[in-house]
Amino acid sequence: MGKPLGFCGLNCAECEAYIATQAQDEAAKIKVLEKWRVEYDAPNMTLESITCEGCTSSGILGGYCHDCPVRACGVERGVINCAYCDEYETCETLQDFIAHIPVAKKNLEVVRAER
Repeated sequence: MGKPLGFCGLNCAECEAYIATQAQDEAAKIKVLEKWRVEYDAPNMTLESITCEGCTSSGILGGYCHDCPVRACGVERGVINCAYCDEYETCETLQDFIAHIPVAKKNLEVVRAER
């Protein structure tokens, strides 16, 4: 597929924080921070919390990655992303998430079809 997907199927390459982190563009990260503070009603959000190399990386993780149950499960199971998990169809944690994020489900379904 070629996209850097999170465990949940979100495409990191489309994430403003990921893009700015990869470019090492501090000005862009500050713009993302200012935008997300308003968008997510999180005035105390820090620059560190939007610095992210993707949840499947062994590098820097963004703020929610540390608490994400989908990521925690993927790491524990040692899968590339949830599309590779034997419990993909029955995992309540994943199914609850992708039910609200159709693009993530679509990305995972493409990976499942190609694997």
